[in-house]
Amino acid sequence: MAAADRFSAEALTRFAVELLQTAGLDSAPAEAVARTLVEGDLMGHDTHGLALLAPYVKEIENGTMTRSGAPDVLADHGASLLWDGRRLPGPWLVLSGIDALAPRARQYGSATLVIRRSHHIACLATYLLRATEAGFMLLLASSDPAVQSVAPHGGTRAVFTPNPIAAGIPTSTTPFLIDISSSITTNGMSARLQKAGRQFDEACMLDAEGNPSRDPGVLSTNPPGTIMPLGGMTSGHKGFGLALLIEALTGGLAGHGRADPADGWGATVFMSLYDPAAFGGTTDFLRQTDWLGDACRSNPPRPGFDAVRMPGDRGLSRRKEQMCDGILLHPTILPMLKECAQRYGMHFPEPVENAPSSPAL
Repeated sequence: MAAADRFSAEALTRFAVELLQTAGLDSAPAEAVARTLVEGDLMGHDTHGLALLAPYVKEIENGTMTRSGAPDVLADHGASLLWDGRRLPGPWLVLSGIDALAPRARQYGSATLVIRRSHHIACLATYLLRATEAGFMLLLASSDPAVQSVAPHGGTRAVFTPNPIAAGIPTSTTPFLIDISSSITTNGMSARLQKAGRQFDEACMLDAEGNPSRDPGVLSTNPPGTIMPLGGMTSGHKGFGLALLIEALTGGLAGHGRADPADGWGATVFMSLYDPAAFGGTTDFLRQTDWLGDACRSNPPRPGFDAVRMPGDRGLSRRKEQMCDGILLHPTILPMLKECAQRYGMHFPEPVENAPSSPAL
């Protein structure tokens, strides 16, 4: 298939659900995982979308992703919850967590859930619309205590993961969808470039001696190099501080993190849902966020930019376009999906130009 082929989002979702169920995952988690991964590609986050489907299937096959059941509730104080995710699929746990927090946030104004021992949760940005469309603000963060690839500012030995943090902020029109990490780049992008024999355009890495490098392969040397914190060589203390905050919100509040034995590829998750109506009121919240959006989007652009774009604008625009025209998969993803399809005796969807039109998700 040509790299320019596009695929129906609904067809890809159906394929992913069937593949995950055939591999042994229960139907509800399979649906949550499939839709979350497809959403990642719809929004352009193609290192954390369907690129993860084949690795997730291997985790199911190996028994390192739990196939069925529910998280254990370890603490419940009304506005605060702690779950043991039991290595269940991360997307299902996060979506279930948002649903569990919503009535509590309406009651208390805000509600927080921390999940220990979740499996990997994919792209954080994909969850934000679920909150903003219901009028909530969502803060979501994740770390993986079993992985170290980011050094503290001034150091040369990895301690952290890239530690993403995301926020969904409602407006009266297009919400702000913030998805950033405490490191300059991610493990997924580093692995993709290394496999392709490419380097970063700028120094995002440190070699084992602490020298800046554009080579993602430094993560595989012995001793290994690291990913730089956000801010790089001169301002990396900012990313370092953000990483520590995320570690406290995840591993600290969970009571389970890097101080404990590694438990395999996964996540410790923090999420907090806020109801603007319980604070200054929804109307004035939206008045403030609308003003910010207008002030930023109308800001005179500097050379090289057509306009100022708010966080999430590009992802939502791409999502709308790909829902209509089909998803353009990164060329590294197709072979993995086709191999899975062949292994399980499944038919991979045809490109949209050869397939009947299907309804939107």
